Amino acid sequence: MLRPRLTDVVEEVIAAVAVAVPAYARPLEGRFGDGVRQGVEVALGRFLELPGTTEPALTPDSRRVYAALGRGEVRQGRTLDGLLSAYRAGARVTLRRMSRDALEAGLDTEALVALGESILAYIEELSAASAEGFAFEQSERAGEMDRRRAELLELLLHGTADDVAAQEASAAAGWVLPSALVAVTMPLDEASGVRFQLGSRALTMARATDAVALVPAPRTARERTELERALRGRRAVIGPARDWRRAPDSLRLATTAATSLFRGPGRDEADESARPVWVEEHLADLVVGAESQALGDLAELRLAPLTGLRPASRQKLADTLYAWLRHWGQRAPMAAELNVHPQTVGYRLTQLRELFGDALDDPQVRFELELVLRAGRAF
Repeated sequence: MLRPRLTDVVEEVIAAVAVAVPAYARPLEGRFGDGVRQGVEVALGRFLELPGTTEPALTPDSRRVYAALGRGEVRQGRTLDGLLSAYRAGARVTLRRMSRDALEAGLDTEALVALGESILAYIEELSAASAEGFAFEQSERAGEMDRRRAELLELLLHGTADDVAAQEASAAAGWVLPSALVAVTMPLDEASGVRFQLGSRALTMARATDAVALVPAPRTARERTELERALRGRRAVIGPARDWRRAPDSLRLATTAATSLFRGPGRDEADESARPVWVEEHLADLVVGAESQALGDLAELRLAPLTGLRPASRQKLADTLYAWLRHWGQRAPMAAELNVHPQTVGYRLTQLRELFGDALDDPQVRFELELVLRAGRAF
């Protein structure tokens, strides 16, 4: 009884959807029109095949139709809300029209209730199929975007891309090349959740032993604070700001600093409250530690006068000598730094004079002593 009137119901549903859902209020032309009409015709045709059977609401073919509609919403840049609203509008029209026809045909109330329940249950099945398609398309697009962003990161870190290639790869990845960026490195086991913390502003990638990110260089104190907050407690090292063409330089310095500044007892353990290290704040330390073997030879040469002392005495005199070099021999700031009485400073300086002699008057010797003593504290 209902099947001969199916064509009229299809037209009523299409008209109602155009009124109820603004996104669909346009001429039914091209792929859009074909998709809407096919969706309504398949839905109603399949619905009328179900009464009296134990078949599932949707066949594999019809399920693909509604999954495709969900995927299409993603491709059109729309949310799923419009499509689900269209289903609800279609269900109302279908229920109203079929109930009227059923009443005219003399069906009883019990049959009408069952018809209404069937229509609502059926629309839920359609909605679920489209939601699956919508989610799958989003997942595929997210995976594709992640792949493109990873390719862009590798391209920038390789350092050989010309402007055209970099711009094209950046556009494909949905990332705007900043005028300046910083490279960040952190141990791989400390990188959990860092992509979420940094957000879409950063390109991130896990490597064999570390995680790397490229982030637009902070331009304000607030942006700097936000970046520090995202990286806090990760033993992260932030390279100096560079033009995107020199991203490898920023990463190289960050990696070098990570190797040097986190070397030594206790420095390989994460501290949840520790702020990230900015390479720009440790450039002198990197210069001093650039050649560790030469630095070791220089330390052995210049600190030879302390060799015969007991370890405790040697450390006290080394600390005093470093303070003397840094404060140009002023005893008050030396005493404050060493947390001793100024007379104790004087006593230790007498010892240093006896040990080093006239070498302490040589500017070159003093420079080299400060290098090795600073290196001992920095690294």
